[in-house]
Amino acid sequence: MMRTTTLLPALLLTLFAHTAFAQSTPSQAPPKLEKIEEMADDPITVTAKPAQERQITEKRDNSGQVVEATVKSGPSTYKVKPNHPVGTALPGDAMGSANRGPQWTVMEFDIGKKKKKTTEEDGSTDTAAPPAVK
Repeated sequence: MMRTTTLLPALLLTLFAHTAFAQSTPSQAPPKLEKIEEMADDPITVTAKPAQERQITEKRDNSGQVVEATVKSGPSTYKVKPNHPVGTALPGDAMGSANRGPQWTVMEFDIGKKKKKTTEEDGSTDTAAPPAVK
């Protein structure tokens, strides 16, 4: 008990000091304001960022239903296909999911195309070949 009785006056003193500080009123004098120099009224032109062009290509089957849609939006390309559940599963069942995510085209390589050679890479010149000797 001895320890509590020595801390009690210190706690009460800090509590009263805190409440006295919180209740002090600010001065009635208005704050000092600095005058801001006026700037010239030059017109400001704001241009909107050009919207990304989006190109959508749809593939349909013979009955007219969309089988695949290819979307090119800026530098990215992705394909969206409709969700066809497996067997007799319905959307929301354990075997049939409600959504099918897009397939992003990450890398494309042109393996079948031949690279065009320039005259510097070829090592040849533009002069015609000498005529054949008989």
